[in-house]
Amino acid sequence: MVRTMMPGYTASLGELRRAAEPRFGGKSANLGELLASGIPVPPGFAISAGAFALFLEENGLRERVSDALRTLAPDDVEGLRSVSGELSSLICSVPLPDGLKGEILRRYREVAGAAGEENPPVAVRSSAVGEDSEQATFAGQQKTYLWVRGAEDVCEAVRKCWASLYSPEALSYRARMAAAGGEPAMGVTVQMMVDAEVAGVMFTCNPLSGDPSTVAVNASWGLGEAVVAGEVTPDEYRLSKVTGEVLHRSIGRKHLEYRPDPASAGVRTVEVEPERQETPCLGEEHLRALVEVARRVERHFGTHQDIEWALARGMGLPDALFVVQSRPVTTVRRRGGGPPRARSAIELVMGTFGVVSDEERGRS
Repeated sequence: MVRTMMPGYTASLGELRRAAEPRFGGKSANLGELLASGIPVPPGFAISAGAFALFLEENGLRERVSDALRTLAPDDVEGLRSVSGELSSLICSVPLPDGLKGEILRRYREVAGAAGEENPPVAVRSSAVGEDSEQATFAGQQKTYLWVRGAEDVCEAVRKCWASLYSPEALSYRARMAAAGGEPAMGVTVQMMVDAEVAGVMFTCNPLSGDPSTVAVNASWGLGEAVVAGEVTPDEYRLSKVTGEVLHRSIGRKHLEYRPDPASAGVRTVEVEPERQETPCLGEEHLRALVEVARRVERHFGTHQDIEWALARGMGLPDALFVVQSRPVTTVRRRGGGPPRARSAIELVMGTFGVVSDEERGRS
C-alpha cells in the first residue's frame, strides 16, 4: 500500500507512482515506479513543479519571466540567447524560499543518513513535466548536475535545473509549440550518485526493427555521460530477451571516461589507458544481469523502455547494478538516408543504432 504523501514540495522517490507525474515530472515518477517493483534504484528525493512556481512567486519573477518571453520568435537566435541569459541569471541569483530550502535540506539529510556520510554525492536532474512521457516533449533539453556535494550546492544545482527551462534550445522549442499553450513545469530529481565503473543505456526492443524479442545495449567505462553525449564509440550488444544469447557484439574504442573529480565537486573526463580502450567492458554475467533487469522493467511498465544503468565500482553482482532512469521508447526505424543531426543526448545514443525520434522522422 502506497503511503499518502505529506503536503509540501518534496517527496522521497519511494513515495511516488505514475500518478505523481503532473506534480513531480516523469523522471521522478518513473523512478518511484521502479522502486515499487523492486528494481535497484539509487535512493533520493523529488522536488515538485510547484516548488518552482513558489520560487518565482516569492521572488517576484513571474511577471518578469512572462514579459521576457512574450515576444520571442523561434528563429530569433540573438533574441533567444539574450532572453536565456537574462532569465538564467535571475533564477540563479535569488534565494530559495525559506520553507522550501528547509524541506530540501531535510531530504538531503535523510539521504546522508542512508549513505552513512555527511555530504554524500548526488545527481541533481531536471524532471520536466511531460519529459519522460510517451511524447517526450522536453527530452534532452534540460540539465543534469553530477557529483554534487553538500546542501548548499544541492540548492544551487536545483536553481540551475530550473534555469535550464530557459535555455535557447528550450525557448525555441516552446516558441514553435506555442499553440499548445500552458506554462512549462519543472520538477527536480535528487538521487545518490553511483560511482560507475561501467555505465550505459539499453533498449528493451531492437530499435532498428522493433523486434520485441531483443535487448540492445550500449556500454562504456565510467559514468554514463560519455555514452549519452556520443563522446565515445561504446561497446554495442544485441541480446535475445528470451534466452540471453548474444546475437551481435561490437567492441568500440572507448578512449575517455567520466569520473568524480577528487579536487572539487563535479566530474572530469580522463583518458582511458590504451590497453583498456578496446577491451570489452561487460562480461557474460553482466549481460545476463542487464537482460534480466530489462525484462523486469518492461514487464512493470508494459511498454518498451530505454533505460540508463550503471555498475558500481568495486562491487559484485547483483549488488553492483543500478537503474538510474527509464522512459518509454519513442523511436521508429529511419526510412532512407543517413542519420540526422541529433538534438538531444538520447538521440545521439539512438543514432548509433540507426534510429531517430518520431519528431525527427516527421521532418525528413
